[in-house]
Amino acid sequence: MNAPTATFDEMRRILRELPGPDLAAQTEVVRRQTELTKPPGSLGRLEEIAGWLAAWQGRAHPRVERPRIAVFAGTHGVAQRGVSAYPPEVTQQMVKNFLNGGAAINQLAAAIDADLRIYELDLDHPTDDFTQGPAMSEARAANAMAYGMMAAEPGIDVLCLGEMGIANTTAAATLSAALFGGSGADWAGPGTGVAGKALAHKIAVIDEALAHHKDALAARDPLALLAAVGGEEFAAVAGAIVAARMARIPVLLDGYACTAAAAVLYAADRRALDHCLVAHRSAEPGHTRLLAAINQQPLLDLNMRLGEASGAALAVPILKAAAACHNGMATFAEAGVSSKET
Repeated sequence: MNAPTATFDEMRRILRELPGPDLAAQTEVVRRQTELTKPPGSLGRLEEIAGWLAAWQGRAHPRVERPRIAVFAGTHGVAQRGVSAYPPEVTQQMVKNFLNGGAAINQLAAAIDADLRIYELDLDHPTDDFTQGPAMSEARAANAMAYGMMAAEPGIDVLCLGEMGIANTTAAATLSAALFGGSGADWAGPGTGVAGKALAHKIAVIDEALAHHKDALAARDPLALLAAVGGEEFAAVAGAIVAARMARIPVLLDGYACTAAAAVLYAADRRALDHCLVAHRSAEPGHTRLLAAINQQPLLDLNMRLGEASGAALAVPILKAAAACHNGMATFAEAGVSSKET
């Protein structure tokens, strides 16, 4: 990993200075929607998405022609506690699979003509086991955020975020509980396929971490909690979200781990995810609870729990359809169709 250095104080300052939506562009979309050849509201969420895209791209005719998929990979010390059905080395093996074009996300990226980037975060040096101490120092977490910020390059129409890291559903559940309360049983799920005694062990590990970090939980500092029980890929996702906001790039979030990373920003500022949509509801049971906590309604529900931005990629055609309908449909006047009587 080669990234600028950063501090949490700098990240907090950036969060205080996040730009708001382009209300003029959004208003123009709403106005045009009333003139298109359809009953008002008949395209449902597609109409909302068109306005959302306009507000965060800053243009009344939104477009989704240059999507980027960013997958952040990190290694977790807590993986040594046996919380996953797969060994820790699978993280690096899957990164090689991404780079060789053999993973699901490679096929999905090709299907939607998206630019796919894989970002590795110091894979040879896992975070520390967060049941024994903080997963990361503040410096390591802040630098991972800065690294993630590099994914939001100029010219991108939408940024799809995802992650890879064995044991990251354990981290997601622990971080969600730390941010919003509850126990391991409230937030843990099968992840890579654990069940029975293995799932009970995973829950116990989460509860052990929560007990160890009770002072940090009481302080309720979201960035500090990210360092305490998160992972480098979580921090990088959060950084990418912040950078996308500064660059006026709408964001599609993937599943449970990605949403947990984003929830850190929501806990810091309820407006911080206004430029984000959650692409799909993961089959991980904690994801539904987390979506309610951050007030998000997913676009898709396909019983997926793969990660690696797979759900985010699948949602890109929905955004494309919203933009195409808004920009390409004729108005009642242009089509010579009688509009609704008033």
